[in-house]
Amino acid sequence: MAQPLHAYEEITFRQFILFIKSHNKQIEENINIYLNLEPFILEPERKMIQSLLDSFLLFLSAPNIEDIRDTYEKHLDTWLQSHLPILNVNHFSMFRLIFEKAIVTLMVNLKHAQTISILMFLLSIFSHLIHGYNKWVDDEPGQHSKTIQENAELKRLQLLDQLDELLINSAGFKDFAFILKKCEEFFNYKRCVFYAYIPWSNQLYGTIGSELPKVQSMRGQLSLKQSMVFNSKKPVYLKDPHNYIKEEHIQLFNLSSVIFVPIVHEQQVFGWLTFDQLGEEFDYSIDELTLLDQVGKRLGLYLSRKDDEVSFGSDIQLTERESMILNLLAEGYNNKKMAELLQLSEHTVRDYVSSLMTKFKAKNRTQVVVYGFRLGLLK
Repeated sequence: MAQPLHAYEEITFRQFILFIKSHNKQIEENINIYLNLEPFILEPERKMIQSLLDSFLLFLSAPNIEDIRDTYEKHLDTWLQSHLPILNVNHFSMFRLIFEKAIVTLMVNLKHAQTISILMFLLSIFSHLIHGYNKWVDDEPGQHSKTIQENAELKRLQLLDQLDELLINSAGFKDFAFILKKCEEFFNYKRCVFYAYIPWSNQLYGTIGSELPKVQSMRGQLSLKQSMVFNSKKPVYLKDPHNYIKEEHIQLFNLSSVIFVPIVHEQQVFGWLTFDQLGEEFDYSIDELTLLDQVGKRLGLYLSRKDDEVSFGSDIQLTERESMILNLLAEGYNNKKMAELLQLSEHTVRDYVSSLMTKFKAKNRTQVVVYGFRLGLLK
């Protein structure tokens, strides 16, 4: 005769999140132990799996309990969709195994009263992630898949050819606004915005896009949670951006679904393009993200070549003292600190900053630094 199942008390997503928050440090330690002990992981894969584990633990630990309004399925979908570009079957399986080991080991050591409830909830979480991963990545193609794939590949190559022709006929950063408008047309999005990235401060600055005052009001340092996602240097799709973007910015731009595409060349990140449908929610396919990944790489190559051309052809000449001030601005120093370092008065430093703003035709100190990078005067 079959034995009856042991009853257990079900817990809520809030309760699970509270448990993770309360034992975050122990979970992190267990993760690191099991990751380092796993003999079947090669070093490049280890770094990727470590990134996934860190991101997932942070994702579960970061939200305020009172802010959790949605079901845990929707919450998890946000994390999964933002990591699909860097996931494969092996990474996903090993990520799951190590995270489960870390939690099970913790529960055994704690002899927690709700051990079964927490482990069952963890299983339901990974069941949902596996289902979502299979749905988005491993759907079996139909019988006409070869023709469909060939047509999709032809269309992708045609779009990239259009972009290449556009970039060949464009002349530097001054044409970038026009390039972005054409990208909206080529790839069927209603809005495309460029955010420049300043690596020394890990900050984004809204630079180009429609409703320019709104775009240029967007600036700030990437949070730890954002960095873990965006540092993958792969396109990131957010069906629901609330966990990564401030509510005030979502309201300002009427954001719903959005795709972030890094503009990269030789590991240098120039910034990100965002593509969205002006408040309309949308889905995506892996093929679309692959296409946009190529777009980001082409634009990265374009900016790197145009920056080289401008740096040698620019009429802007800086004095030695102006170059010092420019580099100190890029390091984030204020006038008082620069005056101390250069043994000048604050008034003199202000004059140098004003001179740089005039030469670059910049509206503020931030634009001075941005233009310094664009013109090749800062590396």
